[in-house]
Amino acid sequence: MDLLAGFRCFVRVAETGSFSAVAREVGSTQPAVSRQIAALEAHFEVRLIQRTTRSLTFTQDGMDLLAHARRVLDTVDETEEILGKRRASPSGTVRIASSTSMARLQIIPRIPRLLQRYPQLEVEVSISEQAQDLVAENIDLAIRAGAIADSSLVARHLGSTGRGVLAATEYLEKHGEPQNPQELMAHSCLVYTGAFGRNTAHQWEFDGPDGNTTVEVRGRFRCDSIEGISDGIRAGLGVSRLPTWMFNDDIAQGRVRAILKDWQPPRVPIHAVYPSRRHLAPRVRAVIDYFVNEFRLDPVVSDYAAI
Repeated sequence: MDLLAGFRCFVRVAETGSFSAVAREVGSTQPAVSRQIAALEAHFEVRLIQRTTRSLTFTQDGMDLLAHARRVLDTVDETEEILGKRRASPSGTVRIASSTSMARLQIIPRIPRLLQRYPQLEVEVSISEQAQDLVAENIDLAIRAGAIADSSLVARHLGSTGRGVLAATEYLEKHGEPQNPQELMAHSCLVYTGAFGRNTAHQWEFDGPDGNTTVEVRGRFRCDSIEGISDGIRAGLGVSRLPTWMFNDDIAQGRVRAILKDWQPPRVPIHAVYPSRRHLAPRVRAVIDYFVNEFRLDPVVSDYAAI
């Protein structure tokens, strides 16, 4: 049998959850798609899909084959591009993982231009505050701020983001405004405990007029979500360090203030992270290159902003 055709059919059945949808895509019939899957099952001598009149359920063998089939097809696509046989415009689905704030404010607003540039491209965004397993969760790339702990991943530098020290105006009017980092020890500080900041959660470093300084902060509110910390700032729970671009509207309307402007936390690097350079599909490479250029041109997250 034609294994590549079988793999493409099998992957599309998995992505659409429907034999009929795949048949419509390829201009075929549902029985023909069913025969294609049956031929795969016969070739590998395993059951891949449990079928009922209402649903499709993939067996463990089916899930294992799905992961392998996607890698094979990505390799074929990359080979076709190298040999000049692929269409000029990348096509297919690219799955991107990111945190809530990064996705909402830096990634999703850039998706319309990406899709306009590549009309045959589709994008799925998976949002989580934790570092996701890219291979197990079938994610093509993640865009992450902070250090990359997993040395098995390939990380391409996109830029970096500055941070400010922020608090609600209501909190500062009630508790006073700290005039230097040491005075933060007398304030309620909102501590981020998520995957990308847990090791230095209570150690806040600053670059100031007299050089570097580190203070040990404490507070009664902690959260493993950057969005949770930002909401805590708005609610008047205390002081924290976050990118000021998360609070543009709040600052403009006077609800939140940036303080300690002479003391800046170190900039945080932003990377596009993916499992393997060797099997990087052309569509994924195109998306990464797009974000590299987008971030380079944006003064908020460009490294040139630090110069």
